[in-house]
Amino acid sequence: MLCDSCKERDAEVHLTRIVDNAVTQLHLCEACARAQGVETTVAVPKHPLGDILQAVQQGASAPAETTATCPFCQATARDFRATGRLGCPHCYDAMEQSLRELLRRLHGSSRHVGRRYEPPPAHVVHKADSLHDLRDRLERAVAAEQFELAAELRDRIRVLE
Repeated sequence: MLCDSCKERDAEVHLTRIVDNAVTQLHLCEACARAQGVETTVAVPKHPLGDILQAVQQGASAPAETTATCPFCQATARDFRATGRLGCPHCYDAMEQSLRELLRRLHGSSRHVGRRYEPPPAHVVHKADSLHDLRDRLERAVAAEQFELAAELRDRIRVLE
């Protein structure tokens, strides 16, 4: 299909415009699309955390922050600000000072204040696992038509529940 504008090159960009319930299709080559202000390449999306980090650290970059580089993956503090992601677990140690300062600015403190995850007691986890296992065994016993074993498993499940 030829370009609707220059009628010389193949159309690579296909635009559909809807204006007042009227649909128009425009087929353009890359040069004509660029001339009309249509972006023809897909830009890599920027991580929104990077914008937040740049806004918080705007105008306050210390020399230690800009030179902080991870010795393991070679990621820099600048990379972290741009992407919002650290390169590896070693980055936490290499950029500790700038991360502490960032947390202090974002949250008001570099120390965690609030609730912490408490794993459930071992007996609760064991009970849940055993109930799940018993139910699985019960299903298999019924499928294999081992009804005596199924009745025994059913009774054990009732006791645990």
